Amino acid sequence: MKGAAVKLADFGLAIEVQGDQQAWFGFAGTPGYLSPEVLRKDPYGKPVDIWACGVILYILLVGYPPFWDEDQHKLYQQIKAGAYDFPSPEWDTVTPEAKNLINQMLTINPAKRITAEQALKHPWVCHRSTVASMMHRQETVECLRKFNARRKLKGAILTTMLVSRNFSVGRRRTNSAAAASSTASLAQEACKSLLNKKSDSAKPSTNNSKNSIVSAINALKDTNMATNAQMV
Repeated sequence: MKGAAVKLADFGLAIEVQGDQQAWFGFAGTPGYLSPEVLRKDPYGKPVDIWACGVILYILLVGYPPFWDEDQHKLYQQIKAGAYDFPSPEWDTVTPEAKNLINQMLTINPAKRITAEQALKHPWVCHRSTVASMMHRQETVECLRKFNARRKLKGAILTTMLVSRNFSVGRRRTNSAAAASSTASLAQEACKSLLNKKSDSAKPSTNNSKNSIVSAINALKDTNMATNAQMV
């Protein structure tokens, strides 16, 4: 919507930093917004926020992120190398001042990265009424919608693949359990049959009957063990 305010959200992993010391460690954040120093597992501080703001500014101007790849490892390699550009035609109408600010915000070395105070004094920010285009960038909105649609489509495909795989595994387990149950039922019927015949059988055959019953019970035990193993 034209004139709508931009709001930043999702600060669940945010921490309050006192001073300018680079004393924080930890791998946390949204992949496309992580800074090179975080990916390198170096100590970091406030400059990581400037990097993230540079990514956001890039997206706001053209509707897609500076770093993107389906493979997360390749995405991280792009970020650590600072491998982004300003492709045509989306960036043809963006001012050099805006590109310069992004370059300073997406500087790989955090010590050389522009600070928040310096960014607020940048010509593109200070003279935005004359330097920054006041024209509503509808093409940026359309690009952002398309990019989000691709992300949602990818998520839906991955979810479908996961559900299908789980269903297939569950069906195999069900079939295995059914087969084991059928085997157990047959063994139980054999036991009942042998026990019913026990009183009518001749004495010399008693040992054979006992052996058959023991074998059937062992079969039941083995079947239960197999069933339990398959259902883990």
